[in-house]
Amino acid sequence: MPQAETKAPAFSVVIPALNEAESIAGLLQRIDAALEGRSYEIIVVDDGSEDDTGAQVQAGPAHWRLLSHDARGGQSAAIHSGVAAARAPLIVTLDADGQNPPEEIPKLLAAWEARAADPALGLIAGQRVKRQDTLAKRWASRAANTIRSAALKDGTRDTGCGLKIFRKDVFLELPFFNHMHRYLPALVARAGYEVGHVDVAHAHREAGASKYTNLQRALVGAVDLLGVMWLLRRRKAARATEITRADREETKS
Repeated sequence: MPQAETKAPAFSVVIPALNEAESIAGLLQRIDAALEGRSYEIIVVDDGSEDDTGAQVQAGPAHWRLLSHDARGGQSAAIHSGVAAARAPLIVTLDADGQNPPEEIPKLLAAWEARAADPALGLIAGQRVKRQDTLAKRWASRAANTIRSAALKDGTRDTGCGLKIFRKDVFLELPFFNHMHRYLPALVARAGYEVGHVDVAHAHREAGASKYTNLQRALVGAVDLLGVMWLLRRRKAARATEITRADREETKS
């Protein structure tokens, strides 16, 4: 069972949601089943839904938390709001449409725990295998990933996968902009942290409708890519290390 409300959980699962009333309760129940025995909370960020998405979350147990945007802000804004409100130092994200199987979350956690002692680790990104999307969507995604990878050299095959695990403090260091969630590996590396990868499964959407078209992704992605390239070229190159009096005395001796 999740940790008691008075005690901070080990990790927070953050889910941006828009008009997912048909599937959100079932998704959260699957997350609970996949994470049984662990210490966690689930934060659903309702990004201006026009259906009962929020009501479905509020009808659940106490560790299902609901945040609601007063105006539609987009997926990156929803993730940012959820991370900022999280009570845990470690964040897991996935999409609300059910195409990121929650049964894959333990795989991400295992990969993180294997490197938990490494302070340089900032993010482990899921990379989808055997995509369950239309052929047109797979082609568009493949083209976008090829262009992005060549331009940013972020070492990531698939940045569109919602399944990710990262440190809250690292995420909040990153520059916020709309659609930033698609560039997290490059942004985390820009901040000086290491990025790991885990192959994860992908599922068909069983309810609701996609919030993007291939044309929308292409047009927005072209502008965002130029912006991220600009950010990478202007990253802070120096890191400060505190020098104590003891350090100075040791240098003198």
